[in-house]
Order: sequence, then C-alpha cells, then structure tokens
Amino acid sequence: LQNAELGKRAPRWIRDNEVTMCMKCKEPFNALTRRRHHCRACGHVVCWKCSDYKAHLEYDGNKLNKVCKDCYHVIIGCTDSEEKKKKGILEIESAEVSGNSVICSFLQYMEKSKPWQKAWCVIPKQEALVLYMYGAPQDVKALATIPLLGYTVDDTPRSADLPHSFKLTQSKSIHSFAADNEELKQKWLKVIHLAVKGETPECQNE
Repeated sequence: LQNAELGKRAPRWIRDNEVTMCMKCKEPFNALTRRRHHCRACGHVVCWKCSDYKAHLEYDGNKLNKVCKDCYHVIIGCTDSEEKKKKGILEIESAEVSGNSVICSFLQYMEKSKPWQKAWCVIPKQEALVLYMYGAPQDVKALATIPLLGYTVDDTPRSADLPHSFKLTQSKSIHSFAADNEELKQKWLKVIHLAVKGETPECQNE
C-alpha cells in the first residue's frame, strides 16, 4: 500500500511461510524466541519488537490496531529521517528484485561441505552479473550475493541424488547449485554462462 492509503484499506497479508526474518529489523525468526506478528496496516510479517506500536486504522472503524514502527510514523504523521539511511547491498528486498529480474527461482545450494539448503535465487535486471540468495521469496535481506564475473561454470552433476546440479568456482570459492529439473537448470546456465563473461543476459522469466 502507498503511504497515503495506510490504515484506510486492509492490506494484503504476507503469509508466515513466505519469510524467514522480520521484514523490518531483519532478525531471523526462530522457533523459540521470535513469534511472528502481522502489521495491521501494511500486512508485513514482523517480530514482537517491531510490532510494539498501536495506531487507529480507518478501515477497522478507527479501532486501535498493532502496527509496525514504519506505519506508526506514517499514520501519526511523523517522519524519521534516520530511517532513510542508504540500504546496504544485501538489503535489497527480494520481492523488489524478483519482480524485476532476469531469472529467479528456488535452487538447492551448497557451500564447501555444508549441507544442501533451499534458497530463493535471483539475478536482478539492474545488476545482471550478481546472484542474490534469499531464504524465502519475501525476505527483505539477502543471505548472500555472488558477483558472477570471472567464475568458471561446471555443469556436470555432482551426485546421482541431484542430477540437475552445477557449480561455480573461482580460486578457492566453490558454490554448488541444484535445480528441480533439467529445463530450469539450463535456463540458469544460459544466464550464468553470459554473466561470468561480463555479458548481460536476456530475461529468462517468461
């Protein structure tokens, strides 16, 4: 919702399972300490610390509702210049880059000898040579970024369990990925083969 509409219309609720961290302070949710709350104004999933504000919402008959800090400031009409600090490279929201990306999908990811994990991978159009990895499609901060330029691509599968895998290597860093099917793997490889040479790939998100 645009700032002007906050509190006047009911927001689209982001589902709990679409995020792995608070959409405001970026603290990871875990089973014990971080309960998930929804901001009643913007619909974002936030932790208890970030939902500790209340504002009167027009769409709910002006009743007091739990809101996040950002919406609270907007609704009560106070602006916080500190909030507008420059976002770091990892703090580009996933939904923002996924909506304007060359390619994005879930891939299995493995680094060195750590176990495989599922990651939401995105190559944004405005930075078509960088691979962003998120825990989930609506996360507001990337877990990692890989500048693809100069990497070597090896697309021979590592194991029979993950037949659609490929890896990126550059001196000592090795990143292994696995797609759910061959078609998805080939789409990613098409993009990555260009990016490692510094060429801007065509959009694969059709």
